Amino acid sequence: MEITAVKALIESGLPGAQAHVSGDGRHFEAKVISAEFAGKTPLQKQRMVMATCRAQIERDELHALSMQTFTPEQWAAQGG
Repeated sequence: MEITAVKALIESGLPGAQAHVSGDGRHFEAKVISAEFAGKTPLQKQRMVMATCRAQIERDELHALSMQTFTPEQWAAQGG
C-alpha cells in the first residue's frame, strides 16, 4: 500500500481527522488527530483507527500499523 492510501483510509473513516503517515509499503506509522478522541481511552482510540483499515489488514495489504492518537488540543500542545 501507498502512504497516501493509508492516510486516505484513516481520514475517510474518521471524518474531520488528520493523519500523518509514514512507512515502507507494509509497515506504517500514523499520528492521528481527531476531536472524536476526546474522552476516549487509548484502547478505544486505537480501535477507532484500526477500524478504518480493517479490510486491508485482513487481506494482508497492510501488515502493521502503529499509531499515536491526539485530540486537536493535545496535538497543539505538542507543537503540531
